[in-house]
Amino acid sequence: MKAQLLIALYSLRSDRLFCETLDYNILFRWFLDMSLEEPAFDASTFSKNRERLAGEQVALQFFDAVVREARRLELLSDEHFSVDGTLIEAWASMKSYREKDGGGSGPDAGGDRNFKGERRRNDTHASTTDPEAKLRRRGPGKESKLCFAGHALMDNRHGLITDVSLTASVGVTEPEAALALLERQRRKRLRPKSVGADKGYHTRQFVARLLAKRTAAHVAYVEARNVGLGRGVLESPAYRASQILRKRIEQFFGWGKTVGGLRKTRLHGVRRNAQLMALTGAAYHLLRISRLCPATG
Repeated sequence: MKAQLLIALYSLRSDRLFCETLDYNILFRWFLDMSLEEPAFDASTFSKNRERLAGEQVALQFFDAVVREARRLELLSDEHFSVDGTLIEAWASMKSYREKDGGGSGPDAGGDRNFKGERRRNDTHASTTDPEAKLRRRGPGKESKLCFAGHALMDNRHGLITDVSLTASVGVTEPEAALALLERQRRKRLRPKSVGADKGYHTRQFVARLLAKRTAAHVAYVEARNVGLGRGVLESPAYRASQILRKRIEQFFGWGKTVGGLRKTRLHGVRRNAQLMALTGAAYHLLRISRLCPATG
């Protein structure tokens, strides 16, 4: 677990590179309680333990422990939140995206295939490398990629991430994932007063579920599908503040992709990448706590 934190904090591109770095990096050895003479462990150690830890959701428990530490330091408000999602590119090539029934032309000597004129869809095609990675594009005019969907819940006081999850990019919508994150907060006996989000969350079901839980829905207004947002809510100072503060959640996604290694995941499957998402969130959280409370660093 501590080694995974170092990989996220120092932008190491692979487990094998980290093991090579242990041969000469005294700082890493000190953090892992290793002596100077102790031999570095093999990269297969990560593979053997990752599946076991994923089954017990140890990474998520560790993330929750970091959040509790921030709450002990009174860095969380536990009242006003923001939610957002992002696409995380899967470790699978488009060459592996083939018809599920085995049809279509096979790859040439270089592994390339001619997809011209072929319609590829998730219900008829799948990646042979990572079947759980789904084809999706970020927006109109963008290219389609095999990816997963990462979701985060942020406390508005200091922009700290209080919960994360990772799902398939197709089959689970952003509002559904957000409601699951909020339900986890309620199981912790927290009662959010407001939730800010972008226009992708302006749906009838999402707004109704929030209002049913007595939570103000501060989602970006879309006139064409206005549901549940009255003029009083849109003109309130709290709504305007939520719409400004919600954009700070992009700092976590930006850090996770440029530093934490989430631009393109190194693992296969939803469960393994969910563990990686939680560890990256914990690393970001510890970094933010050290900036907000230097005495604890």
